Amino acid sequence: MFDLPKYGKGLCLARLGALLGKLGVDRERLRRISVAVCGSNGKGSTAAFTASIGRAYGLRTGLFTSPHLYRFNERFRLDGEPIADDVLNPLLTRVTAALAEVARERGEQFGAFEAQFALACVYFQDSGCDFAVFEAGIGGRYDPVRLLGAPVSCVASVDLEHTALLGASLELIASDKSDACAAGGSIVYGENCQPLRDHLAEYNRSRDVEALYVGDRIGIANATIADATQRFDLRIGDADYRGLETSLLGAFQLNNAAVAAAMASLWLRHARPDSDPKRLDAAIRDGLRDARWPGRLETISTQPLTVIDVGHTPDGIRQALAGLTAAHGPHGWLLVLGVSRDKAAADIVHALAPQFETIVCSSAHHKGAPADVIAEAARAANPRAEVYTAPTIADAVHDARALAERLGARIYVAGGLFLAIEFAAVLRGGRAEDLRFF
Repeated sequence: MFDLPKYGKGLCLARLGALLGKLGVDRERLRRISVAVCGSNGKGSTAAFTASIGRAYGLRTGLFTSPHLYRFNERFRLDGEPIADDVLNPLLTRVTAALAEVARERGEQFGAFEAQFALACVYFQDSGCDFAVFEAGIGGRYDPVRLLGAPVSCVASVDLEHTALLGASLELIASDKSDACAAGGSIVYGENCQPLRDHLAEYNRSRDVEALYVGDRIGIANATIADATQRFDLRIGDADYRGLETSLLGAFQLNNAAVAAAMASLWLRHARPDSDPKRLDAAIRDGLRDARWPGRLETISTQPLTVIDVGHTPDGIRQALAGLTAAHGPHGWLLVLGVSRDKAAADIVHALAPQFETIVCSSAHHKGAPADVIAEAARAANPRAEVYTAPTIADAVHDARALAERLGARIYVAGGLFLAIEFAAVLRGGRAEDLRFF
């Protein structure tokens, strides 16, 4: 699968539908058990929260997400556990053979994400899942998740990203992501989608889609952080859930938790209309408390305190930085900074650099922009900062820890997914070169 291009040529829906048919996927059952998680930022956390609620309710729950952080197996989870190699390998063989046959028949090139989506569908079907949570890749209109026909979906947040594919405005991007939801279904929108409500109401009208927004029919109140735990109250329509907890930090995670809880509630309303409200209350409470999602304001060391975040859009990075300061305080940090070469480096650096007095600029082995380019941008964004250049992630780990010891500082690693994950891998004794990404 690593030999396939990330995305196939042209639109994928027809060839992917043919592939699901070749693999014997029961599309009607898939529709009944599935929800689609879309959004510019927060999709992974929202999907993890949703799956955790499903497990807490007692449902056999599948979770398909991307990208993986350390191992490919992480993309396919059953009841919280990544797929085992002895299950994955036969599935890879099966999907690859069917994919090659359909590609020959249609004369089309599949992409890796399409193949992985198909693998997830087969895995969850073979495993007898009651509930399956699928994270979209890009958008929703032409993304594989559209083929779920999911009656419940979400747009966790909206930001300017993948504009060449999705459009150059928030309205176009939110519209594209909304199309993952089936006609007559329900979409939960995150709080930052509220300014687009009038547009989305008209866009969804002809498909008879119900819309719920965080900040309106979904309310968050009394949020606090203590002992690395966020506590808050949640209202979904007429239902109140007080004293909820999550270990995922940052105000943006409360948005994601609220979206997930609303999605689970709506799905149960569709799939199991006789469900017990008390059982749902317990599942939301336990599921949000027990949810884990690595890479998002994750503490990877305590000596010194070292926190990584895999956010890689300007808005996501700003939200994570606000979460860091709310959870751990604003002072005494040094920043390890890097940006992938295909991202808007100037915007990302500007979102981070002005908040730090000491910055170590580095380049991830996978797709990293040169460290000296990031350092130049950091100096322009914050002329007062002491800016250091570490050409490799191994250099960044060594230099950041030495600086932290000398300054009595804590370390924050941010700006790109590959930067954060490679830093964590090297800190734990691994090598950035040994990680495999698409």
